[in-house]
Amino acid sequence: MEQLNRKEEIIVTAARLFYEKGYKAISMRDIAAAMDIKAASLYNHIKSKQEILSEIILKVAEEFTVGMECVVAENSSAIKKIEKVIELHIDITVNHSEALAALNNDWMHLEELDLNAFVMMREDYEQNFRKIIKQGIDTGELKPHHPEVILFSILSTLRTLYLWYQKRGKLDVNILKKDMISVLINGIV
Repeated sequence: MEQLNRKEEIIVTAARLFYEKGYKAISMRDIAAAMDIKAASLYNHIKSKQEILSEIILKVAEEFTVGMECVVAENSSAIKKIEKVIELHIDITVNHSEALAALNNDWMHLEELDLNAFVMMREDYEQNFRKIIKQGIDTGELKPHHPEVILFSILSTLRTLYLWYQKRGKLDVNILKKDMISVLINGIV
């Protein structure tokens, strides 16, 4: 396993604390105490709690953005692309569930430039997903339901997966992918 540098340790610790209590409830002293160091020592590696939040959220948002760009660039069916998007969400959830909590729950605390960057990435991501869904409807791969309903149904499930996944004892990721793809695409009947 790769050794984390001190800044990375701070970010990982902060992500866990933000997940447990929320960004607003955590101070730099709380982060330092969790790491068993003095609060002043944090500032040798990081400027502020805001910088930590930005690092956490923008890193995960960038991973979603890059993943979606790869899916969109594929020369495959809409169904295959949707499957890839679901797998992308599952992989990020499994590998970054605490950071994903900050992305979902604390993004509004980002400062202006980072907030704008995050909102733009999220809107582009959703627009790309919307295009994939419309492609599927146009080609007859998907039933002609309203694209926004399909988008909302899939994304609302995937965006809260980190909550469920943590409580379920970390179900085997391959089973999770197979079953989630089946349920989200084919339904339960």
